[in-house]
Amino acid sequence: MGSGKTSLGKKLAQVLRRTFIDLDQYIEKKMALSIPVIFNQFGEDEFRRIEKECLEELIQTNNLAVIALGGGTICFFDNLQEIKKNGLLIYLQLPPKVLAERIKKSKTVRPLLQKLKSDELLLTIENKLNSRLQYYEQAQLCVNGLNLTPQILQHNIIEYQQKNNS
Repeated sequence: MGSGKTSLGKKLAQVLRRTFIDLDQYIEKKMALSIPVIFNQFGEDEFRRIEKECLEELIQTNNLAVIALGGGTICFFDNLQEIKKNGLLIYLQLPPKVLAERIKKSKTVRPLLQKLKSDELLLTIENKLNSRLQYYEQAQLCVNGLNLTPQILQHNIIEYQQKNNS
């Protein structure tokens, strides 16, 4: 949360002349429910099952899209391997303090975080990041998210492809 996956993803898709899809928005549209409602009504296990199903649909039908994943998507089932097999997985690296500041300033409603004080928010982000880092670091491309532009990201993608296709 707060890494810029959606805003940067939209801009990158424009630069690359690709379709942009936000996985969470896709799930919400398909289920006609918000992510927090899905979590509350059905629990995390069912949400992750729905998330995997939707991810598989997107992989099968949108092979040239830029897809912004939820922060936990790659941590469940075989999602990490499927994404890497079918596309380029990019991890936008940012320090927890930066993520916390961005989340505080964001207009996006995050029910699980909105009642947290600054120090609690930072600790929650640090804990979540630490538990997911083993997955995030398996991305084919790890990029410093500070001051990252779509053009810089495009350059990093081209460099990665050149290095790995030779």
